[in-house]
Amino acid sequence: MGIDSDVEIEMYGRMMIALGAIEDCREFAAFIPEVRTNMAYASPGAKTPADVLAIEGRITVVGGMPHAAGRPRFGASGHLARFVLGIMQDHPEIRVAINFSSPPDLIQWLEWYCRQKDWPFAVIDRSEESTGGRNIEGSTMSWKAAEAIRKTGDRAPKIICDRGDFGKEPVSVIVGPEPISTVTELLSIVREYSRR
Repeated sequence: MGIDSDVEIEMYGRMMIALGAIEDCREFAAFIPEVRTNMAYASPGAKTPADVLAIEGRITVVGGMPHAAGRPRFGASGHLARFVLGIMQDHPEIRVAINFSSPPDLIQWLEWYCRQKDWPFAVIDRSEESTGGRNIEGSTMSWKAAEAIRKTGDRAPKIICDRGDFGKEPVSVIVGPEPISTVTELLSIVREYSRR
C-alpha cells in the first residue's frame, strides 16, 4: 500500500520523538525483555507488516540505558506488527503497540494500575490457544489480539499481559493511537512501578 509522503513524514517524526523518550529513561532498561522491546506504528488502513513502522533490530540495553539497535523502518517487525494489525481489525484507531517484560508481580500491579485509570486490561493465557493455531506461522499474534479484545468485552484494550508458555517469555504490550502519547503512558507506568 502506498503511504502519502506527509503521513510518512509525520509517522517518522512521532516515532523518533517517542524513541528518544524511551532511550532517555534509565528505569525502562529493567523492563526490556529477553526478546527485546519493539514499537510498532501502523499507517492508517495498514493491512500487512510492510505497512507498519518499527525499530529495526529492536530496543536493547547499552551501558544501562535503553538503546535502539537500528532506526525505524517499514516492515521491520513481524510479530508486533501482526499484533497491532489484529487489534486494528476491530479498533482501527489503535495503531501503536510497544512490548515490555511482565514478571508475575508486575502483572498483578498492572491490573491494579489499569483499574485506577479505567483502562481495559487483559491477561492472555497461551495454553488456551488451539494447538493447530500455534503451528501456523504468524497466527499467534492475531489470536492474542482477538483474545485481548474478547477479554475486555470488545473494548480496545490498553494493556495486554501474556503469561508466557513453555519456552515463551512473559511479555506485556501497551497500545494506543500514536507513539508519543503511548510512550508517555508507558514511561509513567515504569517510573511509578520503579518507585514502589
